[in-house]
Amino acid sequence: MVLRLNIDRIELTTRDWICKVQIVEIGCPRESLDKKWRFQNFILEDEEECQIKAVMYADEIEQYADNLKLMNTYLISTAKVKVSTTSYGKPIHKFYWVLDKETIIEHIKPSNELEKRLPPPTKMNITTFDRIPHMMVDSAAEIDLLAIVVRRGPQKYAGRTHHNCREITICDNQKNQFLLTL
Repeated sequence: MVLRLNIDRIELTTRDWICKVQIVEIGCPRESLDKKWRFQNFILEDEEECQIKAVMYADEIEQYADNLKLMNTYLISTAKVKVSTTSYGKPIHKFYWVLDKETIIEHIKPSNELEKRLPPPTKMNITTFDRIPHMMVDSAAEIDLLAIVVRRGPQKYAGRTHHNCREITICDNQKNQFLLTL
């Protein structure tokens, strides 16, 4: 029997589950650091606004490219559940999902009377640009910014370890600009 579960109830040992999610973020397809494989990250959100990262690799990226759309709702099952790594910072969830050729992804269309689409996410704590200078520099708190990108600088290498970085200028609805280095 298939269990209908929210993200927080799905663990490594959970079997035969299905979860209703909305795609709230779609990353660009990228290459691994060693250039051996391509991957694409997604952020999924369930009915309780719990979020989890999902990743697709190589062939699946092209297979699902036309089907997975931002802010659309899906029923997902048989994704592989893996433990999130903390080596790149604090993950959004203790697990992440791998979406591969065995994963079942069913799009919930707006016309579906039996299964309603999820509403747009409300889980945002918008920080205004004028509050950023007053925040603690070493704070581990995450913030949400509502802005548009007005300039994206070229990718460059920084530091002794040659990490990739890029300067991005963003603008808020008051036409205030802010320079970020990512």
